[in-house]
Amino acid sequence: MKFREYKIGARFFALALGGSMTITLLMPSFDINNVTATEVALDKQLWAGHESGFSLEDPFLTGLHKPVKVLLKNDPKTGQPMEPTTAYVYEAGTTFPGGILHPDNLGAIVKQLSLDRGHINEANKDQGAVFLVKPDEQKHYYIENATATMGWTPDAVLKTAGDANTQHAAYGKTVFVREGCWWCHTLLPEQTQDWQVFGAPPMLGDFNGESPTAFGSDRKAPDLLHVGSRNSSKEWMMLHFFNPRLVQPHSIMPRFDYLWGPVDAKGQKIDFDKWRAEYNEYREGKRVTAPDVPMYASNSDARALIDFVLTLK
Repeated sequence: MKFREYKIGARFFALALGGSMTITLLMPSFDINNVTATEVALDKQLWAGHESGFSLEDPFLTGLHKPVKVLLKNDPKTGQPMEPTTAYVYEAGTTFPGGILHPDNLGAIVKQLSLDRGHINEANKDQGAVFLVKPDEQKHYYIENATATMGWTPDAVLKTAGDANTQHAAYGKTVFVREGCWWCHTLLPEQTQDWQVFGAPPMLGDFNGESPTAFGSDRKAPDLLHVGSRNSSKEWMMLHFFNPRLVQPHSIMPRFDYLWGPVDAKGQKIDFDKWRAEYNEYREGKRVTAPDVPMYASNSDARALIDFVLTLK
């Protein structure tokens, strides 16, 4: 029979490849599905939303229609002061994260608490919802649907929090993915001296419901998993993204000044050519100080990216 040996070899190769993929991808999924979601995972999936990378809902990675994370200091329903509380706001039409749509992914204990105490099954995408992360008596963290349990609506929560206490981290993560930041930065410290420099590595349960994980493909720059704990300065981040050489003269990171968009926080047009010309004069010693970096607009890609980076703690 012609090419008999090749046919047999091709079949064995297909069998070996299929078997290795089953062992590598399918079998671990059963174990991962049973992992209990940690507090980190609940926080991360609630601020990141259903999908912060490419999706049919956002094919061009614009970052629109994403949830926001807010800090509340007053009750949105009564207006009375309360202990500072972190809430995750999903306006009407925003797709809920995996833990809400598929509670099995939270692990048995967290799923049951989220359903029984948190009433997450009552969340309605068309009406929107506000979620919280709460602990029970045994310190098991679960998701609470505050719209169902306390009557908090997305509009009321956003109005009460105000823009200064709102983080567009999900939008920012989309910018992080779109701009290829993960080509140089990882979000996964290795089991080496990394732990002393970049902080402890994540646990398996920290990834429940996150999509994509954005681990990174290579490291040409520092790991960013805990960067918000190492450096929480918005001003430093603003300088760094506009032109990294302002804070690190030998940085190889490209400028991301275009993320500012056409206007600054006051609505005035940004003259990028003039700024770069003045910066070159500063670099050549013709100016004593570098030109001021314009304050980004509240709806700019730059603001969202900085919000995301400062969320990484």
